[in-house]
Amino acid sequence: MKKIITLSLLLLVGFVNAQAYKGKGDTKFDVGANIQNGGSGIRLSTDFGLGENMSYGFVTSYLLSVSNDDLGNKPKFGDRFDAKVRFNANLGNVLKLDPKMDVYPGLDLGLRNFGAHLGFRYFFTEGFGIFTEAGIPIAKYDNTITGFDNLNNQFVFNIGASFNL
Repeated sequence: MKKIITLSLLLLVGFVNAQAYKGKGDTKFDVGANIQNGGSGIRLSTDFGLGENMSYGFVTSYLLSVSNDDLGNKPKFGDRFDAKVRFNANLGNVLKLDPKMDVYPGLDLGLRNFGAHLGFRYFFTEGFGIFTEAGIPIAKYDNTITGFDNLNNQFVFNIGASFNL
């Protein structure tokens, strides 16, 4: 019985020490839902710690459910897919948040635009947490956005699971 209680306490201590961002060498993987006007889909991202408060990463999204245009046309694969490189400022410790939490504003450069995002992660255990993120385009590559060009080129909201790797 003592061994079971001791083992349980050790596991509990491991869960209490979860951290959202550890600094240089930290690696995160997120999988979640991409929600935007005209469609919703799946989003995958990874971030790599560069320093105490900096990280870079990659994001890709694919819209699974998309509305047809006014003429009844369906979007092609290229209209649904987006990929970006990104830079984050991980501010959880600067804002003196609980170590399980991280707030990260950042910039991203994608196939469709140059944009900004603001995200939040909360880790329940050392390896598992949740995230939410909102993004906007700052500069679109084409000023005459029409039809399916607006997909992945507008305000987007993401929510899902985050993992420490």
